[in-house]
Amino acid sequence: MPYVDRQNRICGFLDIEENESSGKFLRRYFILDTQPGSLVWYMDNPQNLPISADCVGSLKLTYISKVSDATKQRPKAEYCFVINAGMRKFFLQANDQQDLVDWVNALNKATKITVPKSYDGQQNVETQKALLDNLGPKKQVSYRTDIIGGVPIITQMQVGKEDSERELLQRSHNQLPYFLGRPTQDKTVIKSGYCVKQGAVMRNWKRRYFLLEENSMSYFKSDLEKDPLRIIPLKEVHKVQECKQSDIMMRDNLFEVVTTSRTFYIQADSPEEMHSWIKAVSGAIVALRGPGRSAATVRNHPPRHWDYRAPVCLVLSRNTLICSLFVGLESHHSASLKTKL
Repeated sequence: MPYVDRQNRICGFLDIEENESSGKFLRRYFILDTQPGSLVWYMDNPQNLPISADCVGSLKLTYISKVSDATKQRPKAEYCFVINAGMRKFFLQANDQQDLVDWVNALNKATKITVPKSYDGQQNVETQKALLDNLGPKKQVSYRTDIIGGVPIITQMQVGKEDSERELLQRSHNQLPYFLGRPTQDKTVIKSGYCVKQGAVMRNWKRRYFLLEENSMSYFKSDLEKDPLRIIPLKEVHKVQECKQSDIMMRDNLFEVVTTSRTFYIQADSPEEMHSWIKAVSGAIVALRGPGRSAATVRNHPPRHWDYRAPVCLVLSRNTLICSLFVGLESHHSASLKTKL
């Protein structure tokens, strides 16, 4: 789902057909910013990219004439919508139907009072240069520029090596099943998907594939990896909650997993996804330990195959004190002892 970040911009992941009519959709992080009046997209959330990283593409809101559902135009592409900009149509895929509706409404709302403007020759050259500078590394990608109705339209001609490598993961963000590229396992997968995690030593942020199972939470370099980078046993987790230091870290959708030895700071792609992870991990912990039991309780008092329960019931009659000792064994035997005063 698109969400509003700290700078009041609408953000979220979408898949875009960067090569027109190619049918290949690539995963990108989109930012709709009404202040400069632009829609830009990156390889990932800019917070997780190097400071010098440029956007993959951009589009001025003044060039957009209409945004609409395109499921009939592209029946094979789920949750598809189209952005009409001059003679170019940008086809994008949302994550679900609600995501599609939210993006279409947000884009139409941002462009409904703007119209394409006519520019003189000098302004066209400057605008064209600015757009080209924002469209990624020139050594890897080539573009064709057409001036139509006074509007510069940038068309990508060749996909670079980096895009080709990332194409394998184009639908992997919370969409691909866990067992893709992995041997079948007997463990129950409660939740899986991509999040961004802070490192323990360098304190840098990297995108990792997380997997929540009945007894543990693991993360991998990608969803294609077989061996996890780390396994977090749920019995060591004290609490899972929305991070109270998100303002200090300047991170949206941040939650924390507090364990015996370390606190893991994890950033989800949206507020809904963050709350979904918190709910899923908390539920798995309750299912593992039972309600009201902490990690310290489970660690200090591990469950046994059997235990003794020896409540003593004292009943005082006129001449007799009956001491009944109930031993809670599997067969529920009991013994009683009478002692006359």
